[in-house]
Amino acid sequence: MSTEQETSEAQVETETAETVNEEQAHTEVGVHEYTLDELKQELAEAKQKAQENWDKTLRIQAEMENLKKRTQKDLEDAHKFALTSFAKELLSVLDSLVLGLQAATGDSAEVKKFREGSELTIKQFESVLAKFNIVVIDPLGQAFNAEHHQAMMMQVIDGAEPNTVVNVFQKGYLLNGRLLRPAMVVVAKAADGKQA
Repeated sequence: MSTEQETSEAQVETETAETVNEEQAHTEVGVHEYTLDELKQELAEAKQKAQENWDKTLRIQAEMENLKKRTQKDLEDAHKFALTSFAKELLSVLDSLVLGLQAATGDSAEVKKFREGSELTIKQFESVLAKFNIVVIDPLGQAFNAEHHQAMMMQVIDGAEPNTVVNVFQKGYLLNGRLLRPAMVVVAKAADGKQA
């Protein structure tokens, strides 16, 4: 035999062997035919997984909506109550003006001018506070409210209803409905032996 024939026969044997190997590979893997029960089970599993993913999506969507609302409320509160520390500082200045006005006694012309000037300044302060929703708490004669009032002392006062404010040492203030400073008050109490 010639070298060409040997090479050609070797090629044919190699190609035949490759074809047989490919056919065996296809038959070894084989195609699995699903039964109806297996298909139903896979469908049920796929539906369950889809439902779980849908539930997760709804929960995440609800959480995002809650986060959006909470962030919006925090932002509104930040705008609404940004003046808190500044307003507290202004209140001490206003208190000093009021105390100065109370201390100014006498009938001289200078004292009268000082009192008029102080009264006008206090009115300006109060109008500026009102402009920024800072409301005065002046509870004289009202029932004691622990949320807005700070009791400095309790006294037995004839003719006063127990648990009412009979004197205000320092007015309180609210900023947009939130307590900025409680009013410092004296509260009437029942006389010994009487029930409130």
